Amino acid sequence: MRYYIIAGEASGDVHGARLVAALRRHDPAAEVRCWGGDLMEAAGATLVKHYRELAIMGFVDVLKMLPTILRNLRFARRDIAAFAPDVVIHIDFSGFNLRVARWAKTAGYRTFYYISPQVWASRAGRVEQIRRYVDRLFVILPFESEFYARYGVEVEFVGHPLVDQVVDFRPAADFWTRYALDPDRPLVALLPGSRKQEIERHLSVMLAAAERFPELQFAVAGARSQAPDYYAGLMDSDRVTLVYDATYDLLAHADAALVTSGTATLETALFGVPLCVGYRGSRLNYWIAKQLITVPYISLVNLILQRPLVTELIQDDFTVDRLTAELRRLLDPAQAAVLRNGYAELRQLLGEPGAAERAAERMVALLKN
Repeated sequence: MRYYIIAGEASGDVHGARLVAALRRHDPAAEVRCWGGDLMEAAGATLVKHYRELAIMGFVDVLKMLPTILRNLRFARRDIAAFAPDVVIHIDFSGFNLRVARWAKTAGYRTFYYISPQVWASRAGRVEQIRRYVDRLFVILPFESEFYARYGVEVEFVGHPLVDQVVDFRPAADFWTRYALDPDRPLVALLPGSRKQEIERHLSVMLAAAERFPELQFAVAGARSQAPDYYAGLMDSDRVTLVYDATYDLLAHADAALVTSGTATLETALFGVPLCVGYRGSRLNYWIAKQLITVPYISLVNLILQRPLVTELIQDDFTVDRLTAELRRLLDPAQAAVLRNGYAELRQLLGEPGAAERAAERMVALLKN
């Protein structure tokens, strides 16, 4: 069968790669064409659009990039029609994917969605779009099944793919020597995000806080979506190391972490690292978000547990002074123990490994019926 998959971000490329591999195991004759990245291509998909061309963040950026978005929508329609897939599979990236799903469904294609748009957090009106234009939704957060079922959406919980990634990961044996770090000194990971807008708003504050801890060593998790030279231009301290495209290696060795809101908060928790979540957007984007967001937390850790386990420093609270105070708490053994106990509960809620495998198996079965 033919599968057309659209993922528009680095995280979507990671999850999409596992899904592509699983689809090919369950359907050895599978032909997969995708929007994604290097990992999906390596898994056997034909890559037609790289996520680096698609990264947009915030409401203002969407307005500025509207002509590009419209061009990409037109391209998607033409390319899907030319490929004539048995199904169009959407991975997250909701602003774009829901528009494609609407067209694809009305054009007669079957549509699946793997990794739900976060409509439970804001703009719940999009649930109706999902109900009308998505044949089956495969969700990865435990509370999503009940949420969507209330609206009559065909939904299945398959578990969270990050569980697989963390369970399967094996740290590099030469980590400390490779990055010239001292295994006898506490290491703090700085995860400022993967998009330039995020990195530039968060990294300078994190680095300023790091300067207040001469007894510690710090490392920045460099995202594959940016070049190493880009980080070099932002890091003017020789006390901070760049760990490029090796975030899991860094988390496997870190004693604490300062993390920008997003999937990275969940990854950090699954590695058992005490963390503080920080996020700062533009004034306009933050104001718009405040009008739309209906959930009490921004971190996946707190949302899944439905309580404030990890500290969230949002907008004006994301300061050097507040980060400094939170980092001192994270390094306290008693506080670290509280967090790790909460992480154990989180891990249970996320389900067993095998999310992509279960999703692929169900997708193939549904298409054969």
